[in-house]
Amino acid sequence: MYHYGGALADDYIEEDEEKYARFMERIEAGEKIEADDWMPNEYRETLIKLISMHGISEIMGALPEKEWVPKAPTLKRKLGIMAKVQDEMGHGQLLLRVAEDLLKPYGKNRESLMLDLLNGDLKFHNVFHMPTKTWADAGMVGWLVDGAAIISQTNMLDASYGPYQRALQRICKEEVFHAQHGESIIMALAEGTEHQRAILQDSLNRWWPSLLMFFGPANASTTGSSKQEATTKYRIRKNSNEELRQAFLDKYLPRVFSLGLTVPDETVHYNEEKQQWVYQQPDWNEFKQIIGNNGPRSKERLRLREIAYENNSWVRQALASNAAIS
Repeated sequence: MYHYGGALADDYIEEDEEKYARFMERIEAGEKIEADDWMPNEYRETLIKLISMHGISEIMGALPEKEWVPKAPTLKRKLGIMAKVQDEMGHGQLLLRVAEDLLKPYGKNRESLMLDLLNGDLKFHNVFHMPTKTWADAGMVGWLVDGAAIISQTNMLDASYGPYQRALQRICKEEVFHAQHGESIIMALAEGTEHQRAILQDSLNRWWPSLLMFFGPANASTTGSSKQEATTKYRIRKNSNEELRQAFLDKYLPRVFSLGLTVPDETVHYNEEKQQWVYQQPDWNEFKQIIGNNGPRSKERLRLREIAYENNSWVRQALASNAAIS
């Protein structure tokens, strides 16, 4: 997705063998790589893919919940979800600034990333292509989607790239509050009327496949991507997709069952011998369709982002003019 030219990673190793060896020594010693440090192309491009997708997903992820700001059942709930939307947009801007530093050698910037989103070159997370049909969905996004995000992001809290690692320190702290916000909605519905519990169960049934897809496929052959291997090789993250998915199931399935809820998979059970959850694999072909901007709400949400980009062009022009004058 992001190869802007220049030497490939293998060429870098051949031409700068000593630099590459020293780079790997620093990573293995736990040192942090900074934006101005030498790094192989593979490392830079892996970070660009990961961080830009993360940043754009934070921005696009605000849209499903934004839909519920005017429809939230109480003033307290409106204020809570408004604050959460504001946080998510802030996370996106912070991460796109981190990505922008990595893009400088290619002459790219944050605006380039937004254009890549709008023309389909930059993808966003599968869960944010999905509809939020009921108030229970707003709670589900906060409780389980943000819960999954916390598991994924805390896995990178010691990432080898310093600017990303420091950004994650702040983001993860705020995501904990988001998960608590979602959990409070879920608990209120779970303790409510029979109708409210039915809405909650329906929401979980609809979101379950997306939640399993959240961490990505167990192996690269499913999607043709080798990002998983590169991120662990360069110590950007510690665990594999499947290990993260199992951590999510370990944490949340007991909570789901304790509320008297079920998941739409009769095969789900815990294998004591292997000490892991057994579950039915989601449809990974559907996953590829969704992240290819063919999900239930892909076109509508991209159009909203495009309208915002067009309507606020005067702000970018004003900032560019001021920068030129100064």
